Amino acid sequence: MAVALLNPEEMIASSVTLEEGVVIHHPDLVNLYGCTIGAGSRIGTFVEIQRNALIGRNCKVSSHTFICEGVTLEEGVFVGHGVMFTNDLHPRAVNPDGSLQTDADWTVTITLVKRRASIGSHATILAGVSIGEGALIGAGAVVTRNVPDYAVVAGVPAKVIGRVKDAPAKV
Repeated sequence: MAVALLNPEEMIASSVTLEEGVVIHHPDLVNLYGCTIGAGSRIGTFVEIQRNALIGRNCKVSSHTFICEGVTLEEGVFVGHGVMFTNDLHPRAVNPDGSLQTDADWTVTITLVKRRASIGSHATILAGVSIGEGALIGAGAVVTRNVPDYAVVAGVPAKVIGRVKDAPAKV
């Protein structure tokens, strides 16, 4: 069986929607397909963004980051270097009968990062969580549950350790 490969010089698939003013620092060193990237956003080197992922306006995605299907970043989100998102709560390569899994054998679990949140370098965001507006995720954190608006979380697993200083008084 023959497999169709992309031209190695075409690392941004024609299925990608790039809104006005998007900056991709090294377009030959990213892997983007089937995603939408909002106006004014910046994408670093060695980033992969999969189909059905949505990057809002004015986001910054730093190098070596993986954003999988089912992830939405609202506007103004910062993603540090080497951040990994997941989208499967029960990852397996094969079914109980030993056959390789296909898209029909699992369900994408949605993850939401709300506006103006910041995710530190090398954090891992597990499938199905919601990161609150203006929240701050510490470097290296493993986020396993929802993060409240304007919370500061860190650790493995990530726990609330404070509140961001520029949080509105009413929250």
